[in-house]
Amino acid sequence: MYEKDGEKYFVVDGHTHFWDASPANWVAGQEEYAKGWIECFHAYQSLGPKETHWPIEKFQKYDEETMMYDLFDAGHVDVAIFQPTNLRQWYREGFNTTEVNGALAEKYPGRFVVNTNWDPRDGDPGLKALEERVKRWGCTGAKLYTAEWQGDSRGWSLKDPEAARYLEKCQELGVKNIHVHKGPTIWPLDKDAFDVRDVDYAATNFPGLNFIVEHVGLPRIEDFCFMATQEPNVYAGLSVVIGGLMHARPRFFAKVMGELLFWVGEDKMIFGADYAIWEPKWQVEGFVDWQMPDGEEFADYGKLTVETKKKILGLNAARLYGLDVPEGLGLKAPETVEAVGVPSP
Repeated sequence: MYEKDGEKYFVVDGHTHFWDASPANWVAGQEEYAKGWIECFHAYQSLGPKETHWPIEKFQKYDEETMMYDLFDAGHVDVAIFQPTNLRQWYREGFNTTEVNGALAEKYPGRFVVNTNWDPRDGDPGLKALEERVKRWGCTGAKLYTAEWQGDSRGWSLKDPEAARYLEKCQELGVKNIHVHKGPTIWPLDKDAFDVRDVDYAATNFPGLNFIVEHVGLPRIEDFCFMATQEPNVYAGLSVVIGGLMHARPRFFAKVMGELLFWVGEDKMIFGADYAIWEPKWQVEGFVDWQMPDGEEFADYGKLTVETKKKILGLNAARLYGLDVPEGLGLKAPETVEAVGVPSP
């Protein structure tokens, strides 16, 4: 439980991974891509404070003890949400799977929310497997990676008819939180496959689902904001925004946060550390201390309140996932205003 200046924050890390990108897990003949992928991930870590950088060997495959310490002992996280990414074309046992995440969650009850994933190119067998995973792990969320390679295919779209079948199955199964990676490209995936525009289409067609756009479409922040403001079921996932910009690009970070707060609003922004690219400790502490800068460049952006930061760091995600917030850590309900009576004619 993080506490600062007498205020306590219930922290939900909405974007956590437990991956294995070690050479032993590389698919024969695909080593170039498996190696290039994790090295690109590792390069992003350099955007955080220097003292938090890891050697590549540790970054490729970290152990359970390291993760539990970084998240819960040192990192101020109360609940973490797993976001799996398979990448089985390059990694024999998968890069970061529901099954591995689920096993860890069972070992540490109450610490993790287990999301699953799906790919519409898997057809009917994929729908059956999705249903089995949801029942096995109690998943109420899914992570989608529209740029993932499969055979000769180098991505898919939420506009695809097959994607609609899977979204319908999610509605049926109660998988209501759909996290979609729409942001920075990781080599060798294609940038266009991460374009945010297909989210608009799916969100309109499936108003009963919540679409959390991970990485807020960066670098296409304007596209995301103008789409999200018109779609009530589209949320901003702040992984990469805080970890990638707050330390390395503070002025750009302020502008991105200002646009998100203006267009999307504080009730639809979800904190995510994107572990193990970045550790949550410095992000949580830094964001609690952070304030919109003064100066003409930022004059049309509002200042953040403690209430705003509490929503973003945990309470918004807790609402979407139905997590129990400890007593005293939620927000006070607004005082009821007594209605003024209207005289009868």
